[in-house]
Amino acid sequence: MSTLKDKQAESKKVWLLVTIASLGYFVDIYDLIIFSIVRIQSFTDIGVPVAEMRVKGEFVLNMQMGGLLLGGVIWGIIGDKFGRLKVLFGSILLYSLANIANGFVYDVMQYGIIRFIAGIGLAGELGAGITLVSESMHKSKRGYGTMLVASIGVMGAILAYFVSEEFNWRTAYFVGGGMGLLLLLLRVGSFESGLFQEQDKKDVPKGDFRMLFTDKSRLKRYVNCLCIGLPIWFVVGVLVTQAPEIGKALGASETLSAGKGVMFAYIGISLGDVLAGVFAQVLKSRKKVVFICQLIIVASSLWYLLSTGINAHKFLILAFIMGLGVGYWATFVTISAEQFGTNLRATVATTAPNFVRGALIPSTMLYGLLVNSFGIVPAAITMVLLLSGIAIYSLTQLEESFDKDLNYLEE
Repeated sequence: MSTLKDKQAESKKVWLLVTIASLGYFVDIYDLIIFSIVRIQSFTDIGVPVAEMRVKGEFVLNMQMGGLLLGGVIWGIIGDKFGRLKVLFGSILLYSLANIANGFVYDVMQYGIIRFIAGIGLAGELGAGITLVSESMHKSKRGYGTMLVASIGVMGAILAYFVSEEFNWRTAYFVGGGMGLLLLLLRVGSFESGLFQEQDKKDVPKGDFRMLFTDKSRLKRYVNCLCIGLPIWFVVGVLVTQAPEIGKALGASETLSAGKGVMFAYIGISLGDVLAGVFAQVLKSRKKVVFICQLIIVASSLWYLLSTGINAHKFLILAFIMGLGVGYWATFVTISAEQFGTNLRATVATTAPNFVRGALIPSTMLYGLLVNSFGIVPAAITMVLLLSGIAIYSLTQLEESFDKDLNYLEE
């Protein structure tokens, strides 16, 4: 009887951990995209001229991206050296305070510096959460846990949209920061990963980022993990975000709304994360699920980019379907975590999603060159086929990790 009670208590602790990680990613996504949603309103309020909004917006967004890239490395190392919980507490405290500070800015330079700090904080949430959940659940069930983390998390984008519609931009930042601080209190009862505690007693390098580059096989694994996520942010960051420009090139009957497109894409991503997790459990394969998602991305993107005379209704439907395709985000991070030993797992799981976000920069640079040479629609088609092609090839180079035992080290 006591054994049964112990198991039930342990199960409750694990699902509490999943809930806390899910809510953390919910707040993380809210804070991650809130600038993109309130950019025009906030810039107008602080006196940025209309002619400078695009350039100033790119500056602030790039500052946030720089913070994400740096933060991915910092939190990954902390997670492997000092524990996953340290990251969950430290990252949410940093980005919550930064978002509250964002509500008080009065010039673009302040805005950019605070978004850089927020970016550092935002970089740690998903990787640490996925790592902790993966290491705490049974190997045959952990896909359900990581699925819930991501599917609940991306709903934060929808809340961000509605908060920005109902309140002014400063309040939107205060709401994000306030949610983070409240969640911080909920995390007081969290527990550390048993696998981390076990390996922490051993004399092995922990969180040594250089280890990813000193072994050819390890480097190949890491690069392939990054590459399977390449199409995700291009679909959201370019195909959906640039809907007004793409719609104009397609001869759309009306101006397509990027804001509504992003919201519908995130609804699709949330559902896609659930379906990807369920199908991975049914098929007992994460690789098959990612391959199916790549096919959905290619098919839905081509449908969108070849829809001459597209209207707003059709665009929103396609944004949702494209969101379903890129809804393997949690599966991508889970695969990355499962490919590496406990002493490097948090480093990989934290840097991988942030480096993939950062990969949008060279992707958009190449896309820009193609637009200048061939036009916006042929350029977008080329990029989708190229990025999905790279992702599918990299997927074939990784081992199946569905029920892999994670109790091992990188030496």
